[in-house]
Amino acid sequence: MSTGVEVTGPLTAWVHALTLADVPAAVRERAKHLLLDGVGCALIGAQLPWSRVATDAVIALEGAGDAVIIGTGRTTSPSAAAVLNGTFVQGFELDDFHPLAPLHSNSLILPSLMSTAETLDGVSGAQALLAAIVGFEVGPRVGLALHGAQMLSRGWHSGAVFGTHTSAMAAGKLRALDPAGLEDALGLAGTQSAGLMAAQYEAMSKRMHHGFAARAGFYAAGLAAAGYTGIKRVFEREYGGFLAVFGEGHDPRPQQITAELGTRWETSTIMVKSYAAMGGLHGAIDAARALLDQGLDPEAIARIDLTVGHAVYHHGWWRPERPLTAVGAQMNIGYATVVALLDGNVLPEQFTPERIDADDVWTLLERTHVHLDETLTDAPMTRRFRTVLRVTLDDGSVLEKSVDAPHGSPLDPVTNDEVVAKFRALMERVIDEPRARAIERAVLALEDLDDLGLLADLLASPVAGALDSNGRTGH
Repeated sequence: MSTGVEVTGPLTAWVHALTLADVPAAVRERAKHLLLDGVGCALIGAQLPWSRVATDAVIALEGAGDAVIIGTGRTTSPSAAAVLNGTFVQGFELDDFHPLAPLHSNSLILPSLMSTAETLDGVSGAQALLAAIVGFEVGPRVGLALHGAQMLSRGWHSGAVFGTHTSAMAAGKLRALDPAGLEDALGLAGTQSAGLMAAQYEAMSKRMHHGFAARAGFYAAGLAAAGYTGIKRVFEREYGGFLAVFGEGHDPRPQQITAELGTRWETSTIMVKSYAAMGGLHGAIDAARALLDQGLDPEAIARIDLTVGHAVYHHGWWRPERPLTAVGAQMNIGYATVVALLDGNVLPEQFTPERIDADDVWTLLERTHVHLDETLTDAPMTRRFRTVLRVTLDDGSVLEKSVDAPHGSPLDPVTNDEVVAKFRALMERVIDEPRARAIERAVLALEDLDDLGLLADLLASPVAGALDSNGRTGH
């Protein structure tokens, strides 16, 4: 039995037929800049304290191999590398996200493509770029079929749920699977989907959710290539199908999966982050920085009030308690707003153990209150993530700033030049300039790269720890 709306077949036919010539030049260029951002996030994430724990643990479980573990100088099996490289991209909340169908595309696509390339006899940069665009397009569409951010409100880690399809279609395109093989890969991917958002409070595992999904998609495409079949028409099935199960009781919209394929490019909607915090908090951070620009003195703050919609409220607010972990701090709208008010930015330096536990932070956190605006649930998409920051000062005066669309949103996108500037600023923390510029050149001219392995070689050597006190060592 099926839903009556056929989308799996049309989707796989489109993925199979797509060529780089079909993709508008601006979309191809944006995809390369998104990939550059993902590479930078992976290099920043590679030597974080929790990433080192993950690397040691996974290698102990999986053993050595030939697949590059980015920024470590170590190798392991392709499947284990997919887990770790995805974990690194997601390691510091600096990576891309889709504003309407929340997932972190690079943490799914980069690891899947690198691991798949390890199993094939030569992959060109042009092939990898096309496969990446397929991933950028498919993942958000599956998420939109499940009402996007509604998944977060329900407690699912949304990107880990529909990220398996992202990874599988990128890897499947790289393997040149036919439509039937791609359908098998979708079915094999969907049956591995999972992710509980309670991991955001204190667990290191939140960093690894997209890594698990990247591995799931890598496996799905590899199994399909070998003739191992998956669930057919996985999106249409009423009993045990992907949308039926994950959208149970919430009226999923399967038609979103194929809506305007090839004319509306989700690649252009994906947001690049300016801050090291969950994407839904960026409006609050922008508002805080705007008030500072108006002359606000943080020492004069008596009370902070934030008003947000359901996705940000349920995903980003709980009353924090000491000790607060870095992942908890990066997910909490109160913490992000407070450090933005105190420090003027929300970058790696705001998530050291010392900064997270600082008394000035906790003094303002105790004065912070977050409110749910139910009217935003059905507001137009241009206002659904509206954030209002209201600061009451000791003298009773009030400063207020509202942000409908933070910088980076489709209404105010981070430009390609800004992506490059972000990459260079991040790389100053962990590698030397010649290596950074070589990586930048390789990614931004990806379609001219004869062998993706050349980029993997540039990413392989150890990097410095972004949170280490001894500064950049560079390699």
